Amino acid sequence: MAKLTDDEVREALAGLPAWTREGDEIVRTFELPTFPAVIAFVGRIAALAEAADHHPDLDIRYRRLRVALTTHDSGGLTTRDIDLAGRIDAALEAS
Repeated sequence: MAKLTDDEVREALAGLPAWTREGDEIVRTFELPTFPAVIAFVGRIAALAEAADHHPDLDIRYRRLRVALTTHDSGGLTTRDIDLAGRIDAALEAS
C-alpha cells in the first residue's frame, strides 16, 4: 500500500480533529470515566483491528488510552490508518 503524502495526511486529519500526527504515526489519547470502560473500549478496538487486519499500538494508563496507528509494512501512514482511526472514533461515539 502506498504511503500518503504530507498533504494527504493533513487533509485526512482535517476530518479527524482529535488525532494528531507524530512522525510516521497518527495518535489520539482517550480518557474514559473508569478503568473498566477503557478495557471495554480496547475490546471494541481489537475487534475493529482484527476485521481490518490492521493493528494499532495501545497504551493503557488507568483511565487513559493512547492509540497510535501506522502501516509498518509501508513505512508510514496509509489510508488503512485513516480508515481505522475513523472507525475507532465511531466506536467511541456509539458507546
